[in-house]
Amino acid sequence: MNINITIGQFYPIDSKIHRLDPRVKLLAVFTYVIFLFMSTNMWGYICGAISLGIVITMSNVPPKYMFKGLKNILGIILFTVVLNIFFVPGENVIFSVGIITLTMEGIYTAGKMACRLILLIVASSILTLTTSPIELTDGIEYALKPFKRLGVPSHEIAMMMTIALRFIPTLMEEVDKIMKAQIARGADFDTGNIMQKAKSLIPLLVPLFISSFRRADELALAMEARCYQGDVNRTRMKELKLEQRDYVFLICLLVAGSGIILTRFI
Repeated sequence: MNINITIGQFYPIDSKIHRLDPRVKLLAVFTYVIFLFMSTNMWGYICGAISLGIVITMSNVPPKYMFKGLKNILGIILFTVVLNIFFVPGENVIFSVGIITLTMEGIYTAGKMACRLILLIVASSILTLTTSPIELTDGIEYALKPFKRLGVPSHEIAMMMTIALRFIPTLMEEVDKIMKAQIARGADFDTGNIMQKAKSLIPLLVPLFISSFRRADELALAMEARCYQGDVNRTRMKELKLEQRDYVFLICLLVAGSGIILTRFI
């Protein structure tokens, strides 16, 4: 298992968060994202971070394991921070050189964007780490159930989304193996300009596409061998049912969300 990829992985352990209904966890992540985007100052993000820290503690998932997934998107976070620092206009100018202007407002905006990205990624990781692929499929299918009356294949869409999430760490492991194999054969992925680096990725992308199609074909054959026919006359071994702990968690979520919204007035 590639521990540097947390999105798409399931951490099998017993905890209060693992025992929650997958529909509740999906709703919680969706609501948490809305609350984060409604926050307008750092107090809201601090409140959101405290709430997320409590959930991480209740999940019994090691925090180091969870935050290692941020290494893979550190470049995106830094790129976003740099853009906001030097290109956000403001009244309190620190220095200005050409089109690049450093302002206090830019620094403040960059800090907010970095906090927002980190919290969003960690919250998404908690969802997949504490929810098995089968439960996640059932939760997504239930969320898409109202669209089924319009002819939308909710079960198939939920299955595809779950398989795509599950294959993220698998494909990243495959990239790592292929890259090491190509480096052992003398390939160089680090030197040269942008065009040379792009050309050097061709020996990496071709085997990756071939491997991905082979895995997809094997998965399709395995599903056909088990007589998988989608949502036709399909039954479940475990029916989803909301329990008291689910309602308590939703109430706590609303309280935390109310705290985040109230910070708008601070």
